[in-house]
Amino acid sequence: MSEGKKTPLYEIYKKQGAKLIDFGGWDLPVQFSSIKEEHEAVRTKAGLFDVSHMGEVSVKGPDAGSFLQYLVTNDVTKLQTGGALYCAMCYEDGGTVDDLIIYKKGEEDFLLVVNAGNTDKDFEWMKKNVKGNVEINNISSDMAQLAIQGPKAESILQKLTDTDLSAIGFFKFRDQVAIQSVNALVSRTGYTGEDGFEIYCHWNDAPIVWETLLDAGKEEGLVPCGLGARDTLRFEARLPLYGQELTKDISPIEAGIGFAVKVNKEGDFIGKTALLEQKENGAPRKLVGLEMIDKGIPRPHYDVYLGEEKIGEVTTGTQSPTLKKNLGLALINKANAELGNIVEVDIRGKRRKAEIIKSIFYKRS
Repeated sequence: MSEGKKTPLYEIYKKQGAKLIDFGGWDLPVQFSSIKEEHEAVRTKAGLFDVSHMGEVSVKGPDAGSFLQYLVTNDVTKLQTGGALYCAMCYEDGGTVDDLIIYKKGEEDFLLVVNAGNTDKDFEWMKKNVKGNVEINNISSDMAQLAIQGPKAESILQKLTDTDLSAIGFFKFRDQVAIQSVNALVSRTGYTGEDGFEIYCHWNDAPIVWETLLDAGKEEGLVPCGLGARDTLRFEARLPLYGQELTKDISPIEAGIGFAVKVNKEGDFIGKTALLEQKENGAPRKLVGLEMIDKGIPRPHYDVYLGEEKIGEVTTGTQSPTLKKNLGLALINKANAELGNIVEVDIRGKRRKAEIIKSIFYKRS
């Protein structure tokens, strides 16, 4: 194994027999049992993920709110204390710096959660664009994050805390939640298409929370899960992954998260002119769903054709564990993005037919 960065659970993974991979410079588990088993557990019971590699940035000060309003695409003025907001940070041309979640802990106190591979880049971007009386700190090395996801997540976590978890709504959080002997921030956002919670605790407290949760959830079928199932779960729910659906060359509107771009919000924000143009006149490309008609799995960066014209490329693709179909997400020319269109995916030099379908493949009932 390469000498990558390690989360506080690294020694536990090894004991639990996880298969480890290098993920953006981190040594992380891709699976514990199998991707399909872990995926199925999250859809039907519950799964526990270590997401301590994610980045956390504290933004505080009298001008913290107005600075974030300028920094991100969504409307931070609408955010109440105890609420979370999904956002993008963009370059002036509308390309994406990162997608992130902002937690409002107080009028002058915000926690930003960013993608692991982007943490340093994002932190530099924030410092470069800072406005007003604001203090920005990268606190990633102090914070661990665990995510318990699935229909039984609430009942399992509730065994370990006196806080009424049913009172935490979607995209809401509670701070200073006691989970046994550990104090944590507990939110309800999710990256799997299922209900569930994120537990932010001190780095050194993560192992005890992990083992206590697995013990509490054993009878209800809770299993540890790796990055493999996390990817197939988020893909089925069409939740974007930075580096695939979102990049410096792909805008939030092209990626299908235009709901997080509020061009009419109060004040200016970075990328507003370019994104306003895309909102008003349509982005040149669109993220669509693909269902393979011919055999083959559409993998990232496979070219998509209509006749002899290359119209785009696959961003993510796999055999969907829930739907048992070969599916993909592809960013293609908007003019060719009509539902029902038959296109071809170049799979290792051979053109394979696929149909354009709705891109949210799975919604929980």
